[in-house]
Amino acid sequence: QVQLVESGGGSVQPGGSLRLSCAASGFTLDQSAIGWFHGAPEKEREGIACVTSSDVGTYYTDSVKGRFTISRDNAKNTVYLQMTNLKPEDTGVYYCAAAVPGDPDYCSVYDVMYDYWGQGTQVTVSS
Repeated sequence: QVQLVESGGGSVQPGGSLRLSCAASGFTLDQSAIGWFHGAPEKEREGIACVTSSDVGTYYTDSVKGRFTISRDNAKNTVYLQMTNLKPEDTGVYYCAAAVPGDPDYCSVYDVMYDYWGQGTQVTVSS
């Protein structure tokens, strides 16, 4: 059974950090492009970051560039999103998604490009 499971969400104060995990089962992430998406309250879900299947390329939207970092641990079949300097507007549900097979040179923050999705993990940034 193909599955993605996010974890690591929680409540933090502005300026704080969290590391989200996206663990895969039923397929290997090392052949997948991975995207992270943010569902803010009362807004449409939007892509914020992605990494190519080769790990050579990453992309971050301006809203998270310099603050969020994607990394991958193939031995654990897990991808991470390190989030630093969190802001109240980062509040929402975060989803990971996998495109299988992934392009080694290209990744996308458009949700239609992805095949599998996790259930999401809630992040709340508030003082």
